[in-house]
Amino acid sequence: MKKVELIQIIVTIAFVSTLQGQFTQIELFSGFEKTDFNLLSSYSINQSNTLSVTTLAFFQKFRESENRIFDEVGVQPTLFLTVSKNIALGPSLYYNSFGGFSERISAKFTFKNTKTLLVVIPTVAHSEKKDASLGEIFAQFQFHKPLSDKISLWCNGQFLTVWDKFKTHSRSFQQIRLGLSFKGHQLGLGLDFDQYGPKPIKKSSFGLYYRKTL
Repeated sequence: MKKVELIQIIVTIAFVSTLQGQFTQIELFSGFEKTDFNLLSSYSINQSNTLSVTTLAFFQKFRESENRIFDEVGVQPTLFLTVSKNIALGPSLYYNSFGGFSERISAKFTFKNTKTLLVVIPTVAHSEKKDASLGEIFAQFQFHKPLSDKISLWCNGQFLTVWDKFKTHSRSFQQIRLGLSFKGHQLGLGLDFDQYGPKPIKKSSFGLYYRKTL
């Protein structure tokens, strides 16, 4: 990973963490093949809570030298306008160490109850580096079951697929987490599957994760 990319992600994370957000989630995953760090923050910018900024920042670093070409950095702030209880729309600017910059329009569909959360974000974008359109779908799933007053069981999943010109596979991943939460600190087992390119090169990693919601 280039130093300038690491500096960019550290600066972004530091900026986001200082915001008085409604929701900030950090996760560290360390497996046999790689280490991931993810930050997700969402906060309202008006009193009616109809406008919000959702920021995703992440990096991953593989352990083996032959896999270092898959080291990845990404930063994406999105301005969402809430149009109904479950739907929000908005533009974003995304930087990725593989794909460069892209301008995006996204829709966010949110479904939740006391134990379950499902977020689906389809996106249409234009890549500056490839000078081409692309389609993307991101989904996040969370389920928790209280085991006692202080301990609960958590199952989390994050899924992404990206298609250049809406027809050629570019990037996908599936991230599965299963753990226990104690006083807001979540710890458990994680499994990552990554796919790269039109004829997908597949990577997988098993390890431990720690997640904290602030």
